[in-house]
Amino acid sequence: MTANTTNLRRYSIIARAIIASVAFMSSGCASALAGPARADALTPMHVANTRSVGSAKMSPNGEHIAYVLNVPREPFKDDNGRGWSELHVVKQDGHSRPFVTGNVNIAKLDWTPDGTGISFLAKRGDDEHKSLYVIPVDGGEAVNVLSQDTDITAYSWSPDGKRVAFLAKEQEDKSEKKLKDKGFEAEIYEEQNRNVRVWIASPAAKDDESESLDLPGSATDVRWAPSGTKLVVVLAPSSRVDDTIMLKRIHIVDADSGRIVSEINSVGKLGKVAWSPDGKHIACIAAEDVHDPSAGRLMIAASSGGDLTNILTNYLGHVRDIGWQDNDTVMYVGDEGCYTTFAKVDIDGTNRKTIVPTAGPILRSLSLASGGLAGAYIAESPQHPREVYTIGHGDKKPRRLTDSNPWIADVTLAAQEVVTYRARDGLELEGILIRPLDEQPNTRYPLILTVHGGPEANRSNGWVTRYSGGGQLAAARGFAVFYANYRGSTGRGVAFSKLSQGDYGGGEFNDLVDAITHLDSTGLIDKNRVGITGGSYGGFASAWGATKLTEHFAAAVMFVGISDQVSKFGTTDIPNEMHKVHSRAWPWDDWDVFREASPITHTPQARTPILILHGKKDTRVHPSQSLELYRYLKTLGKVPVRLVYYPNEGHGNRKAAGRYDYSLRLLRWMEHYLKTPNTRTTPPPPHELDYGFPEEDE
Repeated sequence: MTANTTNLRRYSIIARAIIASVAFMSSGCASALAGPARADALTPMHVANTRSVGSAKMSPNGEHIAYVLNVPREPFKDDNGRGWSELHVVKQDGHSRPFVTGNVNIAKLDWTPDGTGISFLAKRGDDEHKSLYVIPVDGGEAVNVLSQDTDITAYSWSPDGKRVAFLAKEQEDKSEKKLKDKGFEAEIYEEQNRNVRVWIASPAAKDDESESLDLPGSATDVRWAPSGTKLVVVLAPSSRVDDTIMLKRIHIVDADSGRIVSEINSVGKLGKVAWSPDGKHIACIAAEDVHDPSAGRLMIAASSGGDLTNILTNYLGHVRDIGWQDNDTVMYVGDEGCYTTFAKVDIDGTNRKTIVPTAGPILRSLSLASGGLAGAYIAESPQHPREVYTIGHGDKKPRRLTDSNPWIADVTLAAQEVVTYRARDGLELEGILIRPLDEQPNTRYPLILTVHGGPEANRSNGWVTRYSGGGQLAAARGFAVFYANYRGSTGRGVAFSKLSQGDYGGGEFNDLVDAITHLDSTGLIDKNRVGITGGSYGGFASAWGATKLTEHFAAAVMFVGISDQVSKFGTTDIPNEMHKVHSRAWPWDDWDVFREASPITHTPQARTPILILHGKKDTRVHPSQSLELYRYLKTLGKVPVRLVYYPNEGHGNRKAAGRYDYSLRLLRWMEHYLKTPNTRTTPPPPHELDYGFPEEDE
């Protein structure tokens, strides 16, 4: 039994004690937040300590797979903060061993071109900035081979391994630094951003200084051509978030002179870019048009420049990752509904072949060996979080290589399934249902409706339990949990993903009510005990459910959500994305439309108790969005409302304490209003939480 497993079992007992002991008084009656019905169910502490694979890269010869293992900090034991990311290597026989572990943050894994070393970015020891390291695959210490005056954010090896092209921000001007040291710290919003430059260096030559290429704008990606003479560089007009989302373009650059030799025409969002082995073509994941909410089309262009060609026309899915098998064939992982596939297609769009059908695990990435006859994936299932999988030529299905959470084998999980239903306008929709653990016949259960953000995202039938959303945690406490892929979600083609545009709060959120109607018709849920929760756009849905659609929801938990479409536009860092792929209009085009689509407009009719949570450093959805909704509801005084700020979190909690706190508050709010005799006007539970901090041994 590993130490991690022992600690998890110990903290499982603590977590159950916490949940059972958090008591509150309401209407003169004592009530307690119930723990899981059985001792072997998933607990908040389990979730807080769940590990997952973050990236995986197959060696050129296909014998090894280097992977990043995300290791969360342990509440009560470790200092609070984001989790660690370790480097491990697994062989094809499933033998995995750690390479760089502990308090480290490994990023951007790759292999040296000769396959003898694993390269990665990290800030270690006395490093002032994130640097490039290489560690031999046959053992030894990681060596810093390249440092810069600012963090290196991405890199690409030349084919001969003698040079590295990398990305790093421009260094701060020395005169500006001197002024800051004297207290002149005025911030000129969006005008002091430093662009990301492309640099080239020779790691083996210690005295060789990096050279910056004089390219316009700010770089977001760089890839060395197989010939060793050119680079593909993705550039945005500036380093502003909105530009890097909506305005990235592909350029072919001469590696020696830094001259742009050709450009590839694209519009809208842009994802991964990859050279063909012979360097004649560029494959990329791109948007179909400027209004496509997600880069999900598999496109090909000649490296000499010109237009992109969609080689999967009318594809009713979204391409997630790509890799070249040979000069004429691209392999890809695609999201298709609630499942994923692995397939390949010729560059002219012919000979499409599915290799791993939708019945397999949920695939999240792709890395191919040289020659494309072996591959590695990150994959998950309803039974486990993301792990390393592999597949070889002729294999019928991927093979799992790692088990990062062996303790899950001792946990009883509730049944999970894909549900199909029809919206009121006849549109067929899908979602993921987790049934209550120990479900009894002829019994109706409270429902937690968990809404994904975006809305350009989707839920697949994999491991859906996170610190937010309920998942198996809520199922263990007698809830049904449903994740709806409402209109506007990805995974079903471009047309479906555009169905919610220009219709904030319209058909997209009616789809959620229609999911309730469907689940009620099956006899599973009690439609009078339904809660809604979600983050970002899912937070908007939660606020909408608590105000405009208040009659359908007995509780709501809103996370980093939108409450005022007018002020949201004026405080976000993505105004152009909002216009192009969401609202399809500017607020000044019709103020009334934006006001009508704002939950604060409907607060006078709200009767749903709502818990509002937000990171105070959020730049995507400003924390004032939560304050507005709280202030309106609090002043009206007709509904229980609570606002919780996380001072050092942004658009979603990243640190151990904030995540654990969130899990407990979500469960307690839903228990309080959906599983007890409490009414919608019953005061909330106390704001304090008993975290069950373990006492130190004397």
